[in-house]
Amino acid sequence: MRTLETDYLVIGSGIGGLMSALHLSRLGRVLVVTKKERSESNTNYAQGGIACVMTSEDSIQRHVDDTLGAGAGLCDESVVRDIVSDGPAAISELIAMGLNFSERNAEDGGGYDLGREGGHTKRRILHAGDITGREIERVLLDRVAATAGIQVMDWCMVIDLITTGWLGIEGEHRCVGAYVRMQASGEIAAIRAPYIVQATGGGGKVYLYTSNPDVATGDGLAMAWRAGIPIANMEFIQFHPTCLFHPEAKSFLVSEAVRGEGAELVNSAGDPFMMNYDTRGSLAPRDIVARAIDSEMKASGQSCVYLDIRDKSRTFLMERFPNIFAACKRYGVDMSANLIPVVPAAHYCCGGIKAGVDGSTPLPGFYAVGETACTGLHGANRLASNSLLEAVVCARRMANQIATLRPPGDFPTVSIPDWEYGEAVTSDEAVVVEHNWNEVRTCMWDYVGIVRTDRRLERAWRRIRNLRHEIHEYYLDYLVTSDILELRNIAAVAELIVRSAQMRKESRGLHYTLDYPEVQPHSGNTVIADPAGSHI
Repeated sequence: MRTLETDYLVIGSGIGGLMSALHLSRLGRVLVVTKKERSESNTNYAQGGIACVMTSEDSIQRHVDDTLGAGAGLCDESVVRDIVSDGPAAISELIAMGLNFSERNAEDGGGYDLGREGGHTKRRILHAGDITGREIERVLLDRVAATAGIQVMDWCMVIDLITTGWLGIEGEHRCVGAYVRMQASGEIAAIRAPYIVQATGGGGKVYLYTSNPDVATGDGLAMAWRAGIPIANMEFIQFHPTCLFHPEAKSFLVSEAVRGEGAELVNSAGDPFMMNYDTRGSLAPRDIVARAIDSEMKASGQSCVYLDIRDKSRTFLMERFPNIFAACKRYGVDMSANLIPVVPAAHYCCGGIKAGVDGSTPLPGFYAVGETACTGLHGANRLASNSLLEAVVCARRMANQIATLRPPGDFPTVSIPDWEYGEAVTSDEAVVVEHNWNEVRTCMWDYVGIVRTDRRLERAWRRIRNLRHEIHEYYLDYLVTSDILELRNIAAVAELIVRSAQMRKESRGLHYTLDYPEVQPHSGNTVIADPAGSHI
């Protein structure tokens, strides 16, 4: 077995991973591993933009208040203030790297073309057209390619973390590396590093319908749990209210920025309905909008609702939303003339690996940045466009914190044992993987979706536990493939979501249960610290 050496191992190539790599490159050698091509990440699909205070009409306090309001009482206010206050510096950093945000025409006063999204009381969303994430990814990948000391390995999937405790080494229990599978050859290798940064994004693929790309299988969450790291607030899964509803459109998101520019949510009769649910109408926070759409669909028996932005000119829509306009047109919907059919879909995981603003976790040597981390910023519901901001700020703080610790060269070399294949053979039962994959995702969609009950959660827990045992046996009997690794991970994340949802006996933010419809006056985070069952 090959063992690769680096000072800093970064897992994931979205905004959190790439920003972490760039900051850590000042300190030593950085190896970035990503399980598909390096541009494939949730970041690449982010349309809306980055929330940041940019004008004198806005203020840090107002952005803090909006974040706390959306978070439904579970945000850590000190974390919120830290991240929001660091926003302007983070934006300056991205601009210095070459990111060009959209600007207004001179006749409109010039300056940045700031958007507004649900839950925001001011226009503060910086964007690059409606492909902000793609532009961020392009700029950061270019900068990484030009930075000495950073190596990127595509098509390299991490299987599990390696800790001194697992190796039986006395002394401080810390993370020292990871086993990885080279996707092209099937070879399994080890990567040894004194510091490991997890930036693997979320796990939207746990659900049958999601806006996330295929890579979003919760790998980082699952491997952290298997390593015994506490996982927090996994019941808070944000369902984006408006994914394009079309049989050929695979999880295409219609950005919240469309509602920010005046689009109204209407039923099949063309009647607006959001004011029946919230005084903020179509710009209410995402949890409220998603539940309202779910309620309308169930009451009417319709399979979708619609966005109506026909009061805007064709020219405006093509300039402000070129990517969305073209995609809708491709599926036979002219935004300027037709209602846009939309449905909610799993979009963002507000919980995750319990971590500080500096990425630190209870496991020394292991850090978590971005969507895979739960810092306390989002609480029970993420405010739109705060996620990219969090990743940029936390990546810089993480590197600054690591810079104060022991340098990589001060750590003794740890011997990592070869990967044990045992009696595993090549599988001839791929249909089992596909069947279990579909069963996990369907179970989660049917029983652990936008509206929950104790009975549904209990049913989901039993099914997911049985599936995890089946998957574990399969994992042991056959040579590992990317498909079985992803299946193993989504099943683990599914159980974390179900268990967390069962722990919360109230309805708050993104967690709504018919059995406990009220908000409890005193409530805290749900934390799964006991890794019982995590080994499977």
